[in-house]
Amino acid sequence: MEEKIKEVLKEVRPSLRSDGGDVEFVKYDKGVVEL
Repeated sequence: MEEKIKEVLKEVRPSLRSDGGDVEFVKYDKGVVEL
């Protein structure tokens, strides 16, 4: 599941960066994603 989450983040990261933001995966535990 973590790999799927990381792949999706790679897809949305360019849009976030174009607005001056970013996102970093921290962990996935019991259905909760921590960014």
